[in-house]
Amino acid sequence: MCKGQLAGKVIIVTGGTRGIGFATCRDLASRGAIVYAGARHPFKTEDIQDHISYHQLDVTDFSSCEVLAKDVFEKHGHIDGLVADAGITADALTSKMSEDMFDRVVNTNLKGVFNIVKATGSYMDTQAYGSIVAISSIVGEFGNIGQANYAATKAGVIGMVKSWAKEYARKGKPIRVNAVAPGYILTDMLKTVPQNLLEKFEQTTMLKRLGKPEEVAKVISFLLSVDASYITGAVIDVNGGMRL
Repeated sequence: MCKGQLAGKVIIVTGGTRGIGFATCRDLASRGAIVYAGARHPFKTEDIQDHISYHQLDVTDFSSCEVLAKDVFEKHGHIDGLVADAGITADALTSKMSEDMFDRVVNTNLKGVFNIVKATGSYMDTQAYGSIVAISSIVGEFGNIGQANYAATKAGVIGMVKSWAKEYARKGKPIRVNAVAPGYILTDMLKTVPQNLLEKFEQTTMLKRLGKPEEVAKVISFLLSVDASYITGAVIDVNGGMRL
């Protein structure tokens, strides 16, 4: 992919100050994009970079998503891309999972994606183009013990992506919607897992290692670019061959 393809493109990234979201902001900025990182937590001082601006965002609150989308559109007159990455975990076996644990994960990982896509997608519909990438997970495709809430949200993201790919393009508008489903990626979230389990995860992949956030970010940038102009409604697995 030519780095210049994303030069000047205005792209919103939720969950943009940590993990895959932060790596995506950096990759997009390196390709010349104008990046708006929306998140509850600001950048660490050492992570602040040119071409990336931080905006306080609570994806569980639709009005918060509306404000960000409106501000970006009014400033630039267009929103070229959206990466819906904000997500949390609250793991437990179903017998021990509280209602609050279930609701918090659903509100952030599923409703949060719906909120930001609804807020941003209306502008893409008006301008008649755009690209949306929502972050799912291998857990949403195959499930995982102790993650019924997380798996439900990530499977739900896939269902919404396939629905949106049909909705937004139904009038022939080139608005593309895709999902990326990472496997085990070395983010802060995964670094809390005991080392012996990380080593076990490595051995379940064909490549015998865990993924890096930057490797997922490059796939996201590709889907936002014109190189992916004929890809919509797809789920791209980035998991090192875990399920081959």
